[in-house]
Amino acid sequence: MGGPGRESGADASAGLIGAKPAAPRLLSVSIRNFRCITAAELELDSECSVVTGPNASGKTSLLEALFFLGRGRSFRAAHSGELIQHGERSFLVSSAVGARLPGTRVGVAYERDAFRVRIGGEDRRRLADLAAWVPVSVIDPEVHALVDGPPEQRRRFVDWGVFHVEPSFGETWRRYQRALRQRNAALRGASARQAVRAWNDTVAELGEQLGGARERYLAAASPGLQRLASELVGRPVSCRYQRGWSRDKSLAQALTDGLERDLEQGATQSGPHRADLILDVAERGARRQVSRGQQKLLASALVLGQVRDIAAAQAHRPLLLLDDPAAELDAAAQRRLLSAVRDSGVQRVVTALDPAVASVLGAHTLFHVEQGAVSRVLQSET
Repeated sequence: MGGPGRESGADASAGLIGAKPAAPRLLSVSIRNFRCITAAELELDSECSVVTGPNASGKTSLLEALFFLGRGRSFRAAHSGELIQHGERSFLVSSAVGARLPGTRVGVAYERDAFRVRIGGEDRRRLADLAAWVPVSVIDPEVHALVDGPPEQRRRFVDWGVFHVEPSFGETWRRYQRALRQRNAALRGASARQAVRAWNDTVAELGEQLGGARERYLAAASPGLQRLASELVGRPVSCRYQRGWSRDKSLAQALTDGLERDLEQGATQSGPHRADLILDVAERGARRQVSRGQQKLLASALVLGQVRDIAAAQAHRPLLLLDDPAAELDAAAQRRLLSAVRDSGVQRVVTALDPAVASVLGAHTLFHVEQGAVSRVLQSET
């Protein structure tokens, strides 16, 4: 995956004395054998890159590759094997990350159900190691699923935010998932009650920690999220956290009281894995009571608000991907969304069929994609 990258002396001390150093961001990106993209090399704009091209040309594949670099998964494919270009055995996505070139090389390769992560020339064991270097989020035509989809999607959204403000959260989440799997296995075992009780304390302790981290995050983030969402949607928006067990009980008590039900179901019915983020627009449930366009604006506002919070909490500058902003939105709503993206203060990559979309986004670099080939068109200062 290439030799080790090094932070230059200028990178480490960027800016004048007393000035705030520029935050590390994605610089030069390399993509190999990813969907329809055989090979692409591009230098992203420090603020905004706009990617145009006809349908099925590779615009979304480019965003998908950038997303994979930070998350280790696709935002639209269920299995990573689907991302390998036909006839090839593997794909590779890498980028220099820093305030300026050469930066540190961050990359991920995938071949036959095996991932390889390298950061600064060193192999890493976990895909999660990518997230600190490339904190990436996406607003795509399916973003409304954050509102009208299952609770799992909203839990994942909340957890992504917590991960970036509480360093220990990732390990707590992993330990809780392991303990929960063990308790669920015990529920289906021959000597269920005794085995289940052996896991109750661990699940309860870790579940309380996980739920508490989510509630702290949302207590700090919700006012800003609700404000931005209300501005984009044009109606009052509120959100509240439903933690996954009764607020009248500790999780330990909820697990004890619910044992018979858990045995019947063969799975743990109380805990943060059952949590949800409840969203209302003008005091009506957003999942069922508002239009698809308003759901998209609401979900987009949540993502935008979150990346702003991550930018404030992280050393590395977040990357925001916006795919086809015209989908589901009228002209006025689209302009509100693009204006909010422009003012987000993070690095952005936006795809569109119509280059005119870029007029709302301020200064940007324009790229064109045709049959998987990516080329820079011009530098705009408008």
